[in-house]
Amino acid sequence: MKNTINWQDFSKVDIRVGTILAAKFFKEAKNPSYILQIDFGELGIKKSSAQLTKLYTPKDLLGKQIVAVVNFPPKQIANMMSECLVLGAVADDGEVTLLKTEQTTTNGLRIG
Repeated sequence: MKNTINWQDFSKVDIRVGTILAAKFFKEAKNPSYILQIDFGELGIKKSSAQLTKLYTPKDLLGKQIVAVVNFPPKQIANMMSECLVLGAVADDGEVTLLKTEQTTTNGLRIG
């Protein structure tokens, strides 16, 4: 386990539910990745670079509701600005399994 944090630290992280509207292979990225466009409801549509190519095709990702951190500052990845961090369970070999809600819910809802 890494360093412990307190509730005040955790409360600063804005984690929201969103639906993937578009996914395409990110050929300019160093590691195999997709560029995702994700609808976060009232927060709008945000882009993200996500290393999900081991388990998912772009077609698999369309319409999938996911969980992401939306309050990191934008990060330059190759030639795009990533606006959120899609959350997933990361295996030792880099395989990422997406985190998602058990049932479909409203885009933009906060995870707490």
